[in-house]
Amino acid sequence: MTDLIRLTAAEIAAKVASGELTAVEVTEAHLARIEAVDEKVHAFLHVDREGALAQARAVDEKRARGEELGPLAGVPLALKDIFTTKGIPTTVGSKILEGWIPPYDATLTQRLRDADVIVLGKTNMDEFAMGSSTENSAYGPTGNPWDLTRIPGGSGGGSSASLASFQAPLAIGTDTGGSIRQPAAVTGTVGVKPTYGAVSRYGMVAFSSSLDQGGPCARTVLDAALLHEVIAGHDPLDSTSIDAPVPAVVEAARNGSVRGMRVGVVKEFAGEGYQAGVMQRFEESVELLRELGAEVVEISCPSFDKALAAYYLIAPSECSSNLARFDAMRYGLRVGDDGSKSAEEVTALTRAEGFGAEVKRRIMLGTYALSSGYYDAYYGSAQKVRTLITRDFEKAFEQVDVLVSPTTPTTAFPIGERADDPMAMYLADLCTIPANLAGNAAMSLPCGLAPEDGLPVGLQIIAPAMADDRLYRVGAAVEAALTERWGHPLIEEAPSL
Repeated sequence: MTDLIRLTAAEIAAKVASGELTAVEVTEAHLARIEAVDEKVHAFLHVDREGALAQARAVDEKRARGEELGPLAGVPLALKDIFTTKGIPTTVGSKILEGWIPPYDATLTQRLRDADVIVLGKTNMDEFAMGSSTENSAYGPTGNPWDLTRIPGGSGGGSSASLASFQAPLAIGTDTGGSIRQPAAVTGTVGVKPTYGAVSRYGMVAFSSSLDQGGPCARTVLDAALLHEVIAGHDPLDSTSIDAPVPAVVEAARNGSVRGMRVGVVKEFAGEGYQAGVMQRFEESVELLRELGAEVVEISCPSFDKALAAYYLIAPSECSSNLARFDAMRYGLRVGDDGSKSAEEVTALTRAEGFGAEVKRRIMLGTYALSSGYYDAYYGSAQKVRTLITRDFEKAFEQVDVLVSPTTPTTAFPIGERADDPMAMYLADLCTIPANLAGNAAMSLPCGLAPEDGLPVGLQIIAPAMADDRLYRVGAAVEAALTERWGHPLIEEAPSL
């Protein structure tokens, strides 16, 4: 079992397709791993044991009949609890949806099922995807498998922790301001935010509609590419879905090379607040890119310094609008409905009890920013800054093929360290937010361990919209070079649980 759970998704799929392994064997091994370690890690909110085994049996029957299998058939996956799953609870990490069983699958969920990917269960997350540590979950925090006293990132810490603890070879996250990439960085895994609109948002519970984007999480660049190809593509049910072919991400991951590419180092992503070990590993990665044949140039994007402020006006404003639907009338929690209170009183009591502190903070901030007399000064101004950031990216990509930076300013911080300091928490997304504001594609992959604490450091790669294949081309080249240098993938160094 130990060897089986350490296989990559590509290796598992090949062994299932050849008959060397059955999908049931693979699924049972990962379910046993979850049972053995998740009490410590708390990556999962719900494990669908019976559903997963039923899916696995169907894959094995399909193979026995000689039917064609998809590239990830029989591979287990951990699904962030923000996507609707028919017949399986979807809570979004919130008490306000505790016990809600959706009557339909999200488009992404359906595409996973159609591709014969085995959904093991739903992973823990910051409530409504609002947070950088998974401490805002109404169901308790998740631990980082490298050090269970530290955060696994957020909002998708459950997904990243499931990978780093070998409970699943694949996972799905969502990225509004860095919630795929930041968890990947601090857990030594790979996380990709596809181009905005490349992966359907239908059935994904909305936080900030103009920023939210689902994407793949894995332990290798190739595994992420294989999953990306399964979940991406146009969806007529999503009005923001891009009607264009999916870039050749798997081909790029299989043939990674940076020779002849121009790589831009973002000048603004350095300086005060960046951990010394993070910058050391980043600078080594930049030198590695040079050795691999890339031309490295410094790029200045002056508007990036305003990105954090703009994001924390735009995202809360959209959240205050999106979360208005949780009114205790239609689904989810209902408090105080004893026949003596008005609908307004029941709604107020339900929201007071059902929403956590961070969600309330963002709703209030967003409602204020959108209110009469303040809209232009706050939300309107933030949208102007967003335009400036987009123009900075456009100018940068006229000069280079991709941009690189540290994914996060620091390694994983201790659970509780920033709980009472929202601004310190928000700074964890300093490097990731600009790509969301512009809608570009971005990836985080491991680039070593910080010498001062032995914890993973992430390298961020940013590509223009609909050039997602460049992420995989660069990421695969860096991953291969680092693996050759160390003799094994970074994730193999993670302490066993």
